[in-house]
Amino acid sequence: MSRKKILTYGMLVIGFGVAGYLLYLTFREHSPSEIVESVRAIPTFHLVAALGYALGSYICLTGFDWAGVRYVKSDLGYPKIALASFIALSIGQSVGMSGLSSGALRYRYYAHWGMTTEDVAKIVLLSGVTVGIGMAVLSGIVMVLNPRDAASVLHLSEGTIMTIGIACFLITAAYLALAAFLRTPLKIRKWTFQMPKLRIAIAQVVIGTINFALVAACLREVMAASADVSYLKAATAFVLANLAILITHAPGGLGVLEATVRHVMGDQASIGSLVAFRVIYFFIPFFIGLPLSLIVEAVFRTRKAKRASSTHSELSSTASA
Repeated sequence: MSRKKILTYGMLVIGFGVAGYLLYLTFREHSPSEIVESVRAIPTFHLVAALGYALGSYICLTGFDWAGVRYVKSDLGYPKIALASFIALSIGQSVGMSGLSSGALRYRYYAHWGMTTEDVAKIVLLSGVTVGIGMAVLSGIVMVLNPRDAASVLHLSEGTIMTIGIACFLITAAYLALAAFLRTPLKIRKWTFQMPKLRIAIAQVVIGTINFALVAACLREVMAASADVSYLKAATAFVLANLAILITHAPGGLGVLEATVRHVMGDQASIGSLVAFRVIYFFIPFFIGLPLSLIVEAVFRTRKAKRASSTHSELSSTASA
């Protein structure tokens, strides 16, 4: 077994271990019946609103792939892009190692529609950059406007937190400047990256930021049902949870997201709200995306069989003639 595989499996084991431990710490004081009652206490209006924000986020996520497809100069239609994006990300965000799992699914679809392995790799890379840019902008917003909560969790001064927030904006501005003026590939040691055109870079910033803002709104909505939660504080909790997820590599952020949000929000984050958010943003899309992927796979195989049968018939007719 290669070192890369050992490292990958090791990270998965550690991630599941951290997730299990944090889930235990978060839920150990609550019985299953208490958790169910806490979820039931969330008014239908708030659940519907949270579902709406989650839907908006997944629509934005299709924009990540749209930007990547246009980056490789493909004219693939949006419906196909949206299908590949939703299936890949609805499954990848839940099972963990999203870059690998969603990347494999993207390759299955985009390769079927005529793209090369290099094209798919570039789409996955640009989507990852969009994630980073979107999170950087939202991080900058919450750290500049609400440095107190971030400072208390990270044990840093409010001035330091604001400096980090401003740095997030500067990084985003630098990315746009490079997209506008750099015409040769960006080189960092042996790694090279061709900057997208400015219009694609601007789309990345806008779509990426709106996406994460919608996810934070989804989280805030389920918490607001039982407490007076400001959007800014909920967004701060979401940003810090994502930082913790990046450090721990927990699959789908399981356990890490719940523990971090609970730590930042305190009693404002009820157990029911954490479960509701997990179900709405992760589980429901997963249980839609998984059967949808099986249906699409069946369609692909049927069409392939028909083409093979048609080719065989044509060859037979030619041979007979």
